[in-house]
Amino acid sequence: MTNDLLLVAPLLAALGSAIAGALAAGRATAQRVIGVAGAGALLTSAVALVVHVHATGIATTQLGNWPAPFGITLVADLFSALMVLVTGVVALCVAVYAASENDARALGAGFFPFFHVLLMGVCGAFLTGDLFNLYVWFEVMLLASFVLLTATAGPSALRSGLAYVSLNLLASAFFLVGVAVLYGVAGTLNLADLAVKLGQPEAREAARPVAALLLVAFGIKAGLFPVFFWLPASYPTAGVAVSALFAGLLTKVGVYALIRVFTLLFPLQDAGGSVALVAVASATMICGVLAAASQAHVRRILSFHIVSQIGYMVLGLALATPLALASAIFYVLHHIVTKTNLFLVGGLIRRAGGSEALGELGALAVRRTGLAVLFAVPALSLAGVPPLSGFFAKLQLLRAGLDAEAFVAVFIAVAVGLLTLFSMAKIWIEAFWGEAPENAAPDPTLPRGAVFASAGLALLTVALGLGAEGLWQLANEAAATLLEPERYVRAVLGARS
Repeated sequence: MTNDLLLVAPLLAALGSAIAGALAAGRATAQRVIGVAGAGALLTSAVALVVHVHATGIATTQLGNWPAPFGITLVADLFSALMVLVTGVVALCVAVYAASENDARALGAGFFPFFHVLLMGVCGAFLTGDLFNLYVWFEVMLLASFVLLTATAGPSALRSGLAYVSLNLLASAFFLVGVAVLYGVAGTLNLADLAVKLGQPEAREAARPVAALLLVAFGIKAGLFPVFFWLPASYPTAGVAVSALFAGLLTKVGVYALIRVFTLLFPLQDAGGSVALVAVASATMICGVLAAASQAHVRRILSFHIVSQIGYMVLGLALATPLALASAIFYVLHHIVTKTNLFLVGGLIRRAGGSEALGELGALAVRRTGLAVLFAVPALSLAGVPPLSGFFAKLQLLRAGLDAEAFVAVFIAVAVGLLTLFSMAKIWIEAFWGEAPENAAPDPTLPRGAVFASAGLALLTVALGLGAEGLWQLANEAAATLLEPERYVRAVLGARS
């Protein structure tokens, strides 16, 4: 019963908040209260789940009491539980930020109900134990994200919203075809049952094309090279709270799916890693950072950096060693916090300076010293400057690359880190130094809730850096579980495995 409650609680918290928010349509204050309280409930349930999984091991439940692999299975190992936890952290901070923005149009369009529907989709993707329901949760996320994107961006951004949906629907099509073929080969879509059946050489060989289909599907959703252009075209056009939520979570769901599938169903560790995937990760890093360096708009720079940083995470998966996989998990958790905060700070920069175009900003370090600090912390962490969390994440990944003798990828990762620092310095010099432009139309006040949300994430970034050993231990434990698929199988199937 404990497993049942703990695994369902994050989903119920999000679903209940979405329903309550919908019933409070037209009452902005009630929606704000429900939105923030619902995010707090999600975070609370996520903390309980992580504590339970860390103490007792993989948690599973069968909805409707149908035995696995026939029913709907929810599973939480340490990796998925940590992902739900960081989702709760981001949800609460973004909800506080959004509640303080006082954007009547966004709230009137149902921001908080769809906000929580999106969170339900994200948590469902992390907790599901079968591929078909993973597809369903992806579609829930896509629906909610499209509504949030178009509702907060306005009619002028409809084109970018359509590009976002079109590419993600293409990814969903690849995913659905892969699911159909895999069911035809194995007769099941339960992840644990698939791991058992694909352990047989003939089934593994027959399902090999499915691995390519899933790589393409999840790669598009993660923003991997070469199909990443939908991301920087759409994220900067959305409202600040929406783009921060997208930047922190959506691509990481794709990364999570890649890690789950290519450690459990098609384990790269058995093949000693993937040279092709190392090349794709390296190309993603290069293209993302070079495009970011050429931009002159705060959130467009940050959007391209999402792409480059995804390359680091996938590199850890591609190397497929215990150190590399633990580094990838640490990197994902660090990046979700850091990137969400950078987008929130981007919104504060727009309020304080009247624009997000670098040529129209200046002297914010003098006029808004606190804002300068709020930007510096996540920016330096993203670039990998010690003692912040990004430094430890990149250091461990570079160690893994050297151990695996992937010297070219390590060189690229170091170069991309330096170019990331250049991009962050570019924003600092243009927006925080120099002369204030005469035609700027700044907002004289910054919402306290928005500042508080950003400050909370900045403090968490510092804490993750100073207390990196604790998170690194959790990442190692999560990686060890992923690299022993039989533990996942036993937890779900029990004696039938």
